[in-house]
Amino acid sequence: MCLTEKKRILEILQKDCRLSIEQIALMLGLESKQVEKAIQELEEERVILKYAALINWEKIEDEVVTAMIDVKVVPQRDVGFDQVAERIYRYPEVKSLCLMSGGYDLSVLIEGKSMKQVALFVAEKLAVLEHVQSTATHFVLKKYKSDGVIFEDQAEDHRLKVSP
Repeated sequence: MCLTEKKRILEILQKDCRLSIEQIALMLGLESKQVEKAIQELEEERVILKYAALINWEKIEDEVVTAMIDVKVVPQRDVGFDQVAERIYRYPEVKSLCLMSGGYDLSVLIEGKSMKQVALFVAEKLAVLEHVQSTATHFVLKKYKSDGVIFEDQAEDHRLKVSP
C-alpha cells in the first residue's frame, strides 16, 4: 500500500477511531484486508500509538484542574533536554510534554483533582528536579476546543435578521 493511502487511513482514524475496517475500506475504495494490513503495519511501526476518546470531564466530575507549566531547564552535555524530559514525562500526572522554542524549554500539561494537588506536584516533584531552573504555572480556566473538537457550541444567534 502506498504512503498516500496510509496517510488517508490515519486521517480517518484520527477523526473517528471507532470506524470499522470495513467502513474505512468503503470510504477509500479499498479491500478490507488491505486496510487491516496497513493498520497493523502502522501499529507495529509505532505510527499509531493509541486509540482514544476525547472526553469532556467537566460534565462528569466535580473538579478537574488542568495546568500548563512552562519549565526552564539547563541542557545537559550530549543529551540536551532529553534526560530531564524523560524524568518529567514518567510522572502519571503529566498528560503531555513538549520541547519548545522561546523563553521556556519545556511545556508540561498536567491534570489533578484540585489546584492544591497541582501546586504540590510543581513544588515537590517538578521544581526540585536537578537541572530545572524555574517554572511558571498557568491554570486552565475553561476548555473551548481540544484536538479539533469544540466542547460546547455557542448559543444560536437570536438577533433579528436584516435584509436589504
